[in-house]
Order: sequence, then C-alpha cells, then structure tokens
Amino acid sequence: MGRVKSSRLSIPPRIAAAFAVHILTASGAACALLALLAAVQGQWPRMFLWLGVALIIDGGDGTLARALRAADLLPRWSGELLDHVVDILNYVFVPAYSLVAGGLLPRSLALWLGLLAVVTGSLYFADRRMKTSEHYFRGFPALWNVAAFYLFLLRPAPWLAAFIVAALAALTFVPFHVVHPLRVPHRRGLTMGALTAWALLAVYAVREDLDPGLPTVAALSALAIYFVGVGFLRRHHP
Repeated sequence: MGRVKSSRLSIPPRIAAAFAVHILTASGAACALLALLAAVQGQWPRMFLWLGVALIIDGGDGTLARALRAADLLPRWSGELLDHVVDILNYVFVPAYSLVAGGLLPRSLALWLGLLAVVTGSLYFADRRMKTSEHYFRGFPALWNVAAFYLFLLRPAPWLAAFIVAALAALTFVPFHVVHPLRVPHRRGLTMGALTAWALLAVYAVREDLDPGLPTVAALSALAIYFVGVGFLRRHHP
C-alpha cells in the first residue's frame, strides 16, 4: 500500500503574531476578573495591582497591533472593538464596583453613583468623537480606575467623594482636552517622564496598602494636576 502523506495546518508567522496581539488584548479581560475577585474580598491593593497590569497591557497592545498590521492581516477580528470591551471592564465596571462597595461614598448614594459611573463610562466608549485628531481625549476619558485609585489614596469625606464622582461623570460630556500620554506628540518627552514617575509611585502606594505617606500622595496629586493641565496648555498654544 502506498504511503498516505498527512497534511498539517500551517499558519503564516505574521498572522500568528498578529493574532497573538489580540490574545494579549483579550488577556486584559482576565485581569478584570482577577481584579473583581480581589474587590469582592475587599482586597483593594490587589484589585489595583490587577487593574495596573491591565493598564500596562492596554498601553502596549495598540502599538504592537499597528506594527504587525493586525487590522489588515486579520480583518475578521476588530482590535478596536476588543480594546473597548476590555477597557470598559477595567476602566469602568470593576472600578465602579469598588466605589459602591469600598466605603468611600455615603451609603444612600453609593449605588446610584456607581450606576452613574458605568452608564456615563459606557456612553463615552461609544462616542466616535472621544479623541481629537491629535489623540487628545475629549472630556473626562472614563478613567474610573484612576479616579477610584485617588479616592482610595486620599480618602476624602464621603460627601466630597460623592461630589467628585458626580462631577467626573458630568465632565465626561464637557469638551476639554485630556492628554493621551503615549500618543500625543506635544510635550511627549515630559509627559512620558511624568507617566513613568506616576507608575513607580502608584506601584509603591499599592505595595504600601494604599497608605504610602504624605510625600508620595503629594507627588501623585501633583502628577494628576499635570496630566489634566497639559491638555489646557495645548488648547491655548496651537
């Protein structure tokens, strides 16, 4: 009898690499689940640790996708849609749960403000004009993970925390500019330096159980002011 040759499925390396980027993006959803499990147990530093891992993934997967031409090689899968799905989980849904369950807000308002965060955050990610042509965000960019981090860090009075959450939800629809640290060319060197400093200080704060001491809190607060303020500087200096 003649030998039957077996055929093997061969996937071109470029397509395999492009799909690996989609898997990397989707792994952010796994981070969201791990963050939620930590939040349900009241382990807030661990929750922020997993949200931070998701933030790192989100910061690099887009660059990899563009470099590997994932959109052209794999038109069946939408990297942009996948990114939005994962971002809503990590930037909106899990942080909103922490706002409701974390004891930061007045009990009578906590659930309502959590619902406000998820509704406005979801609307933001559906906005086709969420970014300018220079990649600035328009309005508060639904970074509820960052907002929750600062609320856990600063621990303001519940009424003040409630006001901050309500104000951020309203600012979702106000067309001021917020810098995208990785994609906006204006002041990129300074912004990347500020982002690196912020990341290191945030990791230290999480390691210190969100009680890192006044100097670290002051530095993180100053960096937050910079990230908001640089958008206004860009608007006045075209």
